[in-house]
Amino acid sequence: MAPDTVSLRYFLVLAQELNFTRAAARIGIAQPALSARMRRLEAELGTALLVRNTRSVVLTTAGAALAESAPPALAALDRAWDTARSAAAGELGTLRIGYSLSAGAETAPALVDRLIRGNSGLEVGAVPMATPEISPAVADGRIDAGITRGEQPGRGVRRFLLRRVRIGVQLAQHHPLAEHPEIEIADAAAYPLRLPDRAANPVIHDQLSALFRDTRPHPRFHTPAVSFDMSQRDLRDGVTLAPAGEAAVTASPAGLTWRPLRGAPSLTIHLVLPREQSPLHRRIRAVAKTLAHELHWLPD
Repeated sequence: MAPDTVSLRYFLVLAQELNFTRAAARIGIAQPALSARMRRLEAELGTALLVRNTRSVVLTTAGAALAESAPPALAALDRAWDTARSAAAGELGTLRIGYSLSAGAETAPALVDRLIRGNSGLEVGAVPMATPEISPAVADGRIDAGITRGEQPGRGVRRFLLRRVRIGVQLAQHHPLAEHPEIEIADAAAYPLRLPDRAANPVIHDQLSALFRDTRPHPRFHTPAVSFDMSQRDLRDGVTLAPAGEAAVTASPAGLTWRPLRGAPSLTIHLVLPREQSPLHRRIRAVAKTLAHELHWLPD
């Protein structure tokens, strides 16, 4: 059996000092305790490491060999302990995050950046996914975490509120309603409204359409042929509006703008994790919670 590392570290101090009194003082233990440690170390190795007399300490051939070979071995062992601690703290491994395209403008990049920063042992990969696929993929382990708009249904997962964003409409800058800092829901309902395909995100589709349930006459809804068109061509006609979260402020292409809807409830963005969580999952949760606080994603 290999000797304990504490005795080995004590031996290395003694090998440098070649004096029991100075070595014991440097370590911070009594001299008799250090002498007892060295005798036990020699017994465990089955060989003498030191030649002692009243005036000096001399290393034997075995002692000199141990003094030379032990430091790199202990350094490697320290790295192994550090690796184990990093893994236990969720700072080591490969992390796969799935996110909906609508959460990719700000939320997903901010979380990925914060996870990578200061965690050199953590590899993070993020991939856009259809919203209904994210929770099942987290539950069966295809991905480690997900970011979704709305509290998406799903078994085997836990959802944590990550962000609240105001609901408004995206519209052309020359649209008549763009002159107002806020738009009444009834005023927006007077124009054609583009909604996301319900198959892509039933929760958000239903929440957005419910905003206009009580308006008269009923608004004219339509779904674009391209589910996620970055150019937003259909809004440039200066007539059509697109109900959208506040992230559209930063995601709007040239010629478009965003205005909040007065009195509309907020949209929510959730972090999705498996019900049974590893240290890596707990690390994601802790980082996301800190980030949400720092960026005021969840106002009081």
